[in-house]
Amino acid sequence: MQEPKMSVYLDNNATTLVDPKVKELMDPYFCQMYGNPNSLHRFGTETHPAIKKALDDLYEGINAADEDDVIITSCATESNNWVIKGVYFDILRHGVKNHIVTTDVEHPAVRATCAFLETLGVEVTYLPINDQGTISAEQVREAITEKTALVSVMWANNETGMIFPIQEIGEICRERGILFHTDAVQAIGKIPVDVQKAKIDLLSFSAHKFHGPKGMGALYIRKGVELTPLFHGGEHMSGRRSGTLNVAGIVGMGEAMRLAVQYLDFEKSNVRRLRDRLENALLELPDVFVVGSRENRVPNTVLISVKGVEGEAMLWDLNKAGIAASTGSACASEDLEANPVMIAIGADKELAHTAIRLSLSRFTTEAEIDYTIEVFKKSAERLRSISSSY
Repeated sequence: MQEPKMSVYLDNNATTLVDPKVKELMDPYFCQMYGNPNSLHRFGTETHPAIKKALDDLYEGINAADEDDVIITSCATESNNWVIKGVYFDILRHGVKNHIVTTDVEHPAVRATCAFLETLGVEVTYLPINDQGTISAEQVREAITEKTALVSVMWANNETGMIFPIQEIGEICRERGILFHTDAVQAIGKIPVDVQKAKIDLLSFSAHKFHGPKGMGALYIRKGVELTPLFHGGEHMSGRRSGTLNVAGIVGMGEAMRLAVQYLDFEKSNVRRLRDRLENALLELPDVFVVGSRENRVPNTVLISVKGVEGEAMLWDLNKAGIAASTGSACASEDLEANPVMIAIGADKELAHTAIRLSLSRFTTEAEIDYTIEVFKKSAERLRSISSSY
């Protein structure tokens, strides 16, 4: 098999490379300053300044107040599970309130956890998205009842990049005294995230989505919000989440957050320019469809369908050419089913099987975009020429 001309990574919504600056800062905490932070000896205490600096960067990155909590977790999946199951133990299981409002297109970490609670008698309303791939705040308002304990709506969709009206939803929930959680995994590092402005009670994120290490995440908990711990054991993280702290991971996540905020203007200008250039070129092909307006989409993402071209076939061609893309969420990539977002916006099943997600990062180059355009167009023509449906 002929070696590809280039290696191009356009699957940054699945995961990102660790920024070399992040890796460099993490390195000393593996073999030099490796003590348990809870130990009283020097090996433990010498890690404290780095942990404090990293936590300060996390607080600042989402504009958390000093009295709020940012609790380190293993990933946003853990954080999402903790929120939904914690609310069950704190509120829902008592029966006074037994209702959750979420959307049809949440990450599986939210949808599957809500489905689990349904087996325990919890009522869940899954709001449908519109043809732009998002929902309105008014839909949330109408779905709320006297029994609603939690609203959980993602900040930006992992497949389309569409941004949800988080601030308006936060205002509605605060007015009604209902807990509001958002999965901000696909927002941090791409658009400003401000928990105070958006009136967020609970917010989840993962470091590996913004050039930090895998296996690291966090949960923001607003002051006064009680949440039963998912893990019990020691008194780590003020007793909220037991387990020895991953010092290197925390240091890396803090630095990744600091850099993500620093590069927000670059995302808005340069990354968006490259994304738009890629999108414009692919829209020159006949019978192609892109989900959602660019104005309400994070700067790095395009979900495109090419009529008559199976998404898996296009993915195979791109992969042979050295280009990494996706047919949807990496957490469901083995299923090879119709893209759920395409189904949710009302696309027919044939079109829903053609979706390809291309997601850039601040490390994406002009040459990589040029190469991707060339390969994608040639592949679309080839696959259409042998397609029975085009």
